[in-house]
Formats: sequence, structure tokens, C-alpha cells
Amino acid sequence: MTRDLSWKSHGTVIYATGHSLESPRAVMVLVHGFGEHSRRYLDTVVPFFLQQGIAVIRYDHFGHGRSGGKRGHCPSYQALLELVTHAIALASGEYAGLPCFLYGHSLGGNLVLNQQLRSPGGVSALIASSPYLRLAFQPPSWKMLLGKALLHLYPSLTLDSGLDPGGISRIPEEVARYQNDPLVHRKVSPMFSFPVIAAGKWALAHAPDLNVPTLLLHGTADPIIDYRATQEFHAANRETTLELFDGGYHELHHDRCREDFFGRMLAWLDQQL
Repeated sequence: MTRDLSWKSHGTVIYATGHSLESPRAVMVLVHGFGEHSRRYLDTVVPFFLQQGIAVIRYDHFGHGRSGGKRGHCPSYQALLELVTHAIALASGEYAGLPCFLYGHSLGGNLVLNQQLRSPGGVSALIASSPYLRLAFQPPSWKMLLGKALLHLYPSLTLDSGLDPGGISRIPEEVARYQNDPLVHRKVSPMFSFPVIAAGKWALAHAPDLNVPTLLLHGTADPIIDYRATQEFHAANRETTLELFDGGYHELHHDRCREDFFGRMLAWLDQQL
């Protein structure tokens, strides 16, 4: 059963949906990646959690999916963290007394890690899939210089993100589905990009401070986000479990190794529950 849980933040309607169960064991807050939206998880990730007796609450970021706002722009990085915090409070209110987990992919992984590093508590465990801690490629220097200048002069101006869709999966049909999705976009503003990059570096520097059980999953052939940064985070923290997927691309839940991906996640979840 699903129901609308949307709310307003910074004058913007944030689209949110709850997937409930009759007798759930826990609730999962799902935080999607950049340029996409939470409905892209309805075919794999959401059903997986529901099958394990875990209710799901998902939402779309500012300027993404069915949420309001300029495509690819947000009020601030702090505003993005506030969405995670609000969703946790929403989940705790809807499912009082049950464990609350966080699941974040890519940008979502950056956000759930940073949210728990900066405002610890409220969740029993978190999962970060291909967490955006450091890019796997170096953007053109001119674009970086221009973006940094625009961050102060015109922070809402959106440019092409330069993301290669071919990097999300080794399955051509999944890449085509991504490219043909009308809610997927390639726009990014300086306010959305540079604070996220800085937050990834900050999370790596403060990795030892994370004190909640955390599962990190990453493909070793991810051409979008550097899996070695995920390794660095794991090496600096005693609460993390690291699962690497040899040759895996960015969206492990849509890649050739997805059965293995869900199998390893299931084993870890069973330990937490």
C-alpha cells in the first residue's frame, strides 16, 4: 500500500511516497542519486526491502523527479541535509518503535553519510551504494573555474553535468531506460555541485566519527564515482562493512551483478535485524 507523504521545504513541494506493510520489521528511508528520481527504484530496490518486511519512505530532491524547483538546483547543501532529517523524523513518526534505516545511492550516499556525521542519531543503520565521496573523473578545468566563480555570482545557473549515461550499467537496456526517462535530467547548478564535492571531502576527513553500523557497496569499474574513496572511508571507520563488486558499474542495483548486490545486502540486513 502506498500513500502520499509530500511536504514543503524552502517554499518547494518535496514529493514523497510511503510504501507500507501490515506488520513491518523496520522502515527504510531511500535517498536517490543526482539527476534521477526515486521512482527509478520501484523495480528493484523498493520491492527488495518490502520482501524483507521493511517499509519504505522515498522522496525526490529539490529540482528532481516530481519535486518542485529548478531542475538541477537546490537552495543549499544544508537544505539537502534537512530533507534527509525530515524524512527520518517522518519515518520515526509513521513507524514509532521500529528500527529506522537509511539507504542512499551516489549523491544519496553522500547525504546519508554526512547527515549522520553531522547530526548523529535517529537511525539504527545505514547503507551507502556507490556513495559520492569523490568523482572518478576530472571535469575540464575551465568548467571547474567557471563553476566556482558562478557559485558566488550566479549560483542557480545550470549547465550540463557531463555525466555519461553509459557508466551507470553494463546492461544496454538499463542505459537506454535511463536515457529515455523523461524525469531524468543532466542539469546541475554551482550550488548543487560544488558543496556536494566539498561535503564528500569533509566526510572522508571525518570518517572515523561515524558511529552507526554502515554497509558500503561499490563497483570497482564505476566510471562516475571513485570506489577507492569508499575504500578510504571504510579503512578509517570501525563501524563499516565494505562490499566491492569486481567490474561493477555505478548503479549496482541495475547492473549485471544485481543478484549478488541484493544477496550481500540481505545478509547484512539480517544481522542488523
